[in-house]
Amino acid sequence: MFYTQVEGRRNPVSDEESTLLAKWRLSTFWVMLIGYIGYYLCRGNLSAAFPLLEQEFGYSNTQLGLIVSLSEIAYAAGKFINGPLADRLGGRRIFLVGMAGAVFWNLIFALSSTLTTFIIVWCCCRYFLSMGWGGLTKTIGSWYSSDKNGRVMGAISVSFQFGGAIAALFAGFLVSIGVGWQGVFVYPAILLSVIWIWAFFASRGHPSDVVEGAIALEGETAKKQLADYGDEDSPNVRTILRTLLKMPIYRELLLFSFLTTLLRSVFLIWTPKFLFDIGQGASAAILKSAIFPLLGVAGTLFIGWYTDHHARNGDRARMMWMMLAMLVLCTLAISILSLSETPNYNLIIIFLGGSGFFLLGPYSMSSGALTLDIAGAKGAGSCTGIIDGMGYIGGAIAAFAAGAMSDTLGWSQVFLVLTGFAFVSTLSAYSMSRGFQKIAAANQTH
Repeated sequence: MFYTQVEGRRNPVSDEESTLLAKWRLSTFWVMLIGYIGYYLCRGNLSAAFPLLEQEFGYSNTQLGLIVSLSEIAYAAGKFINGPLADRLGGRRIFLVGMAGAVFWNLIFALSSTLTTFIIVWCCCRYFLSMGWGGLTKTIGSWYSSDKNGRVMGAISVSFQFGGAIAALFAGFLVSIGVGWQGVFVYPAILLSVIWIWAFFASRGHPSDVVEGAIALEGETAKKQLADYGDEDSPNVRTILRTLLKMPIYRELLLFSFLTTLLRSVFLIWTPKFLFDIGQGASAAILKSAIFPLLGVAGTLFIGWYTDHHARNGDRARMMWMMLAMLVLCTLAISILSLSETPNYNLIIIFLGGSGFFLLGPYSMSSGALTLDIAGAKGAGSCTGIIDGMGYIGGAIAAFAAGAMSDTLGWSQVFLVLTGFAFVSTLSAYSMSRGFQKIAAANQTH
């Protein structure tokens, strides 16, 4: 399970040390999982607060979209910076710093009262929130062997799907008991500060922080990362980035991340407001919007398990494009249903849930298992930082465009455009699948 490496020689750890390392690995796993759910409590609350901010300040969807779009750019910039920083400074350290920053800026947001202030404060908040996933991936990659990438990252990816659901349900509960818009930011910040204290004491960034020189032992079915950094045990960020960007499969993954993050951002940000605009009450709209990330949990667990056990030649992208093809049908159905003056809310909710299942499963692969398959633990922070950075550039464009389009053309047209992007995402995943098959064929001939 674990070994120590001294002067190039590997030695198994003692039974006592192995037990201790296993204990800290499990504890760290839960810290990363629950901690990232906590991240979403102080992120998903903004979209949940949209109906309340409209009622309080009279903001249009275009104005609300400005808050989201500009903060998505700050988030993307943070991904480019903080992903490589996690490789340099350690994943756990970056993870904890980001969590503390999210608490602080949520509290400041609750004290704000103008659109300009809201934009500035939320941009600062999103920058700190961008530290979470790179720190998490780096930490998890250090504790688990590569043969568990799909299962472990599939399970850990539940954090951002389930976190979105918990954020919506918690905010909906607060609104239903009469808490004002400020409370939607204050109470999640209080809860996340409690999680931070636990996370600080219950986690370690690397096995060597527990037992000197300890490293996770690769299993018999372990897969070597696709990226070749040479003989360096700790390659520098420049080497990691140069190696990754030379790889065609990684460049295809960047495009895929751009497309699927664009789709995901529209759903996560605008679903509560969409349901509110088509006739649902504020608390009902917030609560029902949780169906998207909740079924996303199921999609994420399914694709992680399936691709670990049944993906031929490491081709996880095959199931990704098949699921995205079903997303096309879901978004088209929502577009058609929302045209009606008296929409069938139950059917819309069903297709929103289906969209969560078929989109968030493939999306979780891009910055989860595929990150570790391609970059390995050595380059996980930089790899996921660039993937997510590219993705949230798409998210920034979509966040504003969807709000402005809903004001001028209506929500039916928004979902029709999303159908087009879902189709292109399907083609992108199919192209990646072909790429993985070519890599496998080339490896077999050598």
